[in-house]
Amino acid sequence: MFGLGTTEMVVIFLALLLIFGGKKLPELARGLGKGIKEFKKATREIESDLDFSDDHSEDVTAKKQESGKSPQNTS
Repeated sequence: MFGLGTTEMVVIFLALLLIFGGKKLPELARGLGKGIKEFKKATREIESDLDFSDDHSEDVTAKKQESGKSPQNTS
């Protein structure tokens, strides 16, 4: 995981425990998890929007080609 060994992860965890304390650490982890979840959700939404626009533009190009118009002459 990210090139970190067990020893490094334990040292980081202990440092976080000393800095934030035992009561605050679960709250921070929960907030981090929610943030990651929101980021993934937004990424999926953007990807689906881009996929929709790609599919739509392919449909328009196909219709123009069927009607005999060249898609390059749309300006």
